[in-house]
Amino acid sequence: MSARSYSLWQLAAYGALGLPLAMAALPLYVHLPKFYGGALGMDLALVGGILLATRLGDAVSDPVLGWLSDRTANRRLFVAIALPLLGLGMIGLFHPPADRGAHALWLAAMLVVVYLGFSAATIAYYAWGAQLSPDVNERTRITAAREVFTLVGVVVAAALPQMLGGESDLGLQRLSFVFAALLAAFGAVTIALSPRPPAFAAADLNVLASLRRALSNRGYRWLLAVFVPSGIAAAIPSTLVLFFIEDVLDAPGSAGLFLVLYFVSGAAGMPFWVWLSRRAGKKFAWLVGMIFAVVAFVWAFALGAGDVEAFAAICILSGLALGADLALPPSLLADVIDEDAGGERNEGAYFGVWALATKLNLALAAGIALPLLDWLGYTPGVAGAERSLAIAYALLPCAFKLLSAAVLWTSPLARRRAVAPAAA
Repeated sequence: MSARSYSLWQLAAYGALGLPLAMAALPLYVHLPKFYGGALGMDLALVGGILLATRLGDAVSDPVLGWLSDRTANRRLFVAIALPLLGLGMIGLFHPPADRGAHALWLAAMLVVVYLGFSAATIAYYAWGAQLSPDVNERTRITAAREVFTLVGVVVAAALPQMLGGESDLGLQRLSFVFAALLAAFGAVTIALSPRPPAFAAADLNVLASLRRALSNRGYRWLLAVFVPSGIAAAIPSTLVLFFIEDVLDAPGSAGLFLVLYFVSGAAGMPFWVWLSRRAGKKFAWLVGMIFAVVAFVWAFALGAGDVEAFAAICILSGLALGADLALPPSLLADVIDEDAGGERNEGAYFGVWALATKLNLALAAGIALPLLDWLGYTPGVAGAERSLAIAYALLPCAFKLLSAAVLWTSPLARRRAVAPAAA
């Protein structure tokens, strides 16, 4: 079987949608807790509980959306329907009503809308990419192209609030409008110009049977076992980074710079991880990335007020490891889907469960870390519990990442042989 090698322009057209989707993720996971818990004065435990509850609500929607995307004649149409929900929901999320008593209900309602649009678009978009090539190395190029746009989107989302009025309610509100415009523009590029996946017959299965078939895949179960603790390790610092920068480093004006350094380094390191995975296999490359991330990040625990340069170095080094976490797991996922014995199209079911696992990681990070800090007596802006915050921010993620590395080391996940590229 031959496989097509796509041009950089084709890869860019497919990857374009990754930029606004990533812009949605950063405000949700980094800015939202501080926006509602700080600027609006909501209790941190309540914010964490709402984030956890709404994420758990995706336990039903994500697998169903994956199943539906497998039965849609055109995944592009599925993406096109989902994007307006995401754009409008994001605007509403950062424009709450003036009545403070309605903030909790508003937060929950807008999160449901945003999560529905984001999930539907992301699941169909990722499944679309998985179908573009049967070659293991070409799949890494496809996922890397998407994740480069993802990192650019995160950098834009990190820098724009400061440019639009700071990380205040005004800056984030303006960001929501810019996001909606970019979502429309980059979404149009991907929908109109991206390569089309080959036609597949949808598996004639109901929702539960489709999920059972995906979860019966041994390689997929192992991949999830590695991905979940690794995702939790990444989600905890994302949830707590703004609190850490303000209350441990005492450098609130530098938050945008730190985030930009981290994600630019991630984009800069992406070609290395693509190269290493081609030379030594995806499993080995991902394992190296995990160990490198721990060695680079654990030193954040020792930082204190004024250690801006040291934290910038940690952001750069840990950012270089980020590319492995972004490019390799989805590429491995496309590989293990090939082990599905059914033969009909069932990618949506796999990515539906994958999206659910991603959100559960984030929900656990917010639903555990924020109430834990509240229980320990940590209050944003109030001195006295910085060490507790440093432990939660730096040491706990490293422990989860080492657990993930241990599972990956013992797993049967391995590099499959590449399919020969099609003749020109």
